Amino acid sequence: MSFTLLPEWSPQDAVMLTWPHKETDWVEILDQVEPVYVALCQHISQVQKVVIVTHNQELKDHVIQLLSEASVDMTQIQFVDAPCNDTWARDHGPLTTADSEGNLCIKDFVFNGWGNKYASELDTQINSALCKQLASPSNLVQQVDIVLEGGGVEINESSVLLTTSECLLNPNRNPHLDKAQLEEKLKVELGAKSFLWVDHGYLAGDDTDSHIDTLIRFAPNNTLVYVQCDDEADEHYDALQAMESQLKTFTTPTGEPYTLVPLPWPSAKYNHDGDRLPATYANYLIINDTVLLPIYGDEKDALALTQLQKAHPERTVIGIDCLPIIHQFGSLHCITMQLPQGFLK
Repeated sequence: MSFTLLPEWSPQDAVMLTWPHKETDWVEILDQVEPVYVALCQHISQVQKVVIVTHNQELKDHVIQLLSEASVDMTQIQFVDAPCNDTWARDHGPLTTADSEGNLCIKDFVFNGWGNKYASELDTQINSALCKQLASPSNLVQQVDIVLEGGGVEINESSVLLTTSECLLNPNRNPHLDKAQLEEKLKVELGAKSFLWVDHGYLAGDDTDSHIDTLIRFAPNNTLVYVQCDDEADEHYDALQAMESQLKTFTTPTGEPYTLVPLPWPSAKYNHDGDRLPATYANYLIINDTVLLPIYGDEKDALALTQLQKAHPERTVIGIDCLPIIHQFGSLHCITMQLPQGFLK
């Protein structure tokens, strides 16, 4: 039986969020961050369920109050009781694979805090709690002894796996595996048939060693959506120009070039300490009938919405103000994980 990672645009049961709380690094800006989470719940709950991981009962009660006050349909909300170090559901969440008959296998990879940069001992237990509390008993659940974050890989309908060499080949992840060995493992675990390795591109303020979901995303019909830097004075210009050049050389399994859809480059955003924040329009979330795009109160927001609509013409594209989120060096896709159709009991 062969299982393959599902593209993000596959039908979904829910999106998982791990709610920020006062014992996380969000503590100083919780009053700015929680409204972003509430807005996400408002939009997602209109088309599917929202699964919310809460650190303790006090937080769960608080979230219920926030969502009720925001008129969120609470029948669309399900909770997982699990303590957490942080809230990056994309990276500690499960990667769900399916076979040709639609049976699911939920893969629980090792999460090591992006190369042991941050504490993760609680976050590594969340998938187990999620599966025990909410997953359909008909789904297989498998622990995978490979370090891998969901933000580090993209897959399309042809089972082409897209990733960055900077992240997946970093010695802080799987130092015992070389590129060929890692490809063999990902063919088995994620059903990848071929690979696109991106060798250029980074994002200042990014802690993930260049996760693909900050730079380039798959869209249906052999399309690549990517960030394009047109400011020669920007520190990212050379790396992103090199990345764009490499994308133009990529071909589909049948030898055709990919359709390339560039996203604009927002103006530089900084925190109070003068650190540059990783503002990227590539960190969007695809849900049923809709795409949620992170926006930053930037003059390029409108163009980003227009460009993304080209890649997903059948979906409604909605902007979500994620300026507070990038203060912890991630964005919208990083705080979410889709749970495909059939995941929930």
